[in-house]
Amino acid sequence: MKRILLFSAFLLCTMLSLAADFTVDGLSYNITSTTDLKVEVTKSLTQPSGNLTIPASVEYGGKTYTVTGIGYQAFNFSFNLTSVIIPNTVTYIAEWAFISCNKLTSVTIPNSVTTIGEGAFSGCKSLTSITIPDAVTSIEGSTFYGCI
Repeated sequence: MKRILLFSAFLLCTMLSLAADFTVDGLSYNITSTTDLKVEVTKSLTQPSGNLTIPASVEYGGKTYTVTGIGYQAFNFSFNLTSVIIPNTVTYIAEWAFISCNKLTSVTIPNSVTTIGEGAFSGCKSLTSITIPDAVTSIEGSTFYGCI
């Protein structure tokens, strides 16, 4: 019985951590600032394929939110994603954001990004083109682990 309760608590915490505040055009977002109207991309409802352009802003509930981050595991295991263009409103790429995107070949990171989290591109074995701007002041461990 104790194991069942612990497992249930684990599942509930996992589900809550994956919850998003809203979804627009197949991408889910968490609101990171209600006063400044900022959000981070948290997940794609479908497996994105081909070229992905993350929007600089999204409208929801009569408000326009600025996309300022790519959240924890936002596009992990998106096996058919080949390229990503990140808008210059984004300031961080969180941990494991693009882990194991096997077909990802190129990423355009704008000068606005200052932090790239742990393992962000780990396992992206097809990654052949990525430019890291001078504005990046922090690249955490294992960011490119497994990239050839």
